[in-house]
Amino acid sequence: MATEVAEREEPQRKKFNPLRFYREVVAEARKVHWATRNETLVSTTMVLIMVVAAAVFFLVVDWVLKIVVALLLGIGG
Repeated sequence: MATEVAEREEPQRKKFNPLRFYREVVAEARKVHWATRNETLVSTTMVLIMVVAAAVFFLVVDWVLKIVVALLLGIGG
């Protein structure tokens, strides 16, 4: 009885076929929209600009907070 229940609950697994898997991977890779060289260059440039902008922003915020804390604690100028 217990084996009958176990057999009904477990679905049959298909055997792995490496060649079929490879064909499916190649088919899916053909569907991918690959970025052009220009799209990659523009995206990279935008990321670098945003990184520099964020670094400058946090540099200024850190500098301002340092001055405010120094004045509040009486250690500044």
